[in-house]
Amino acid sequence: MSKFAELDIGLVVGAHGRHVMIETPEGRRLIGHPRGKKSQCVVGDRVRWQVSGDEAVIEALEPRRNLLARQDEWRTKSFAANIDLLLVVLSGEPMFSESQLTRALIAAEDAGIASALLLNKIDLPTAALARERLQPYRAMGIPVIEAALKTAPDAARSTLAPLLAGKATLVLGPSGMGKSTLINLMVPRADAQVGEISQALNAGRHTTTTTTWYWLDDSRTGALLDSPGFQEFGLMHVTPQRLAELMPDIRAHLGHCRFYNCTHRHEPGCGVRAAAERGAIAPTRVRLYEGLWDELDQGQRKG
Repeated sequence: MSKFAELDIGLVVGAHGRHVMIETPEGRRLIGHPRGKKSQCVVGDRVRWQVSGDEAVIEALEPRRNLLARQDEWRTKSFAANIDLLLVVLSGEPMFSESQLTRALIAAEDAGIASALLLNKIDLPTAALARERLQPYRAMGIPVIEAALKTAPDAARSTLAPLLAGKATLVLGPSGMGKSTLINLMVPRADAQVGEISQALNAGRHTTTTTTWYWLDDSRTGALLDSPGFQEFGLMHVTPQRLAELMPDIRAHLGHCRFYNCTHRHEPGCGVRAAAERGAIAPTRVRLYEGLWDELDQGQRKG
């Protein structure tokens, strides 16, 4: 048993630099900091802590169920821990990037986190093309929810409420897709909550650089986690050899290749390429796989 097992457990609901905001099971919030120089905590972590004046000292990090992170050539960025669902907000105006989407889904798959997609702005003409582009994702079993968050908020709320109930859901979305609209629709006092956290951590009202935890209601059973920014997801922590296993539509056709170490790119007798030729894997997905393989292979050689 850990020497800190007697200490209270707190939930990390905000972070900025070395400081975090932790919430007790009773709902009290305190600013906390680790004993060491660097904080390893991310939003969603459970920590053991003790009082130090009017703040908290974090003594230990509880084991994580999962951790969603991205890694490029220069650094690793962790988004959040102990997540039940990744919800990616997309739209046809502006049109979403399939490369960005695929990278986020691969990172979630690698971390063992379920994913769902929210197609927003279905009241606009561009929704038809966006819906068509999402068909391969529906086919591989990823839930796609449709909504018009601004023009039909009540319908959107009733559609989303059952999906989000009782879960810690990390919301990702490129600028302009409707992520802020979603959070303001589903979370009472969202602006006030982020303001309180930013002010307490001296992060500034508009400079929160990490994920923020919002409870969906007073029962504090379900939450949305808002992560600002949605740049290209670096996947340098994934080897090219594992890529096919992390893409469900390609994974479904593994085990039928002539060579055990098939890369599914040019080898004869490849079951994946045969499936693609007969239309069982969308051409866009094959191109994404090949591009990512090259990128990860190059990164592995550099490393």
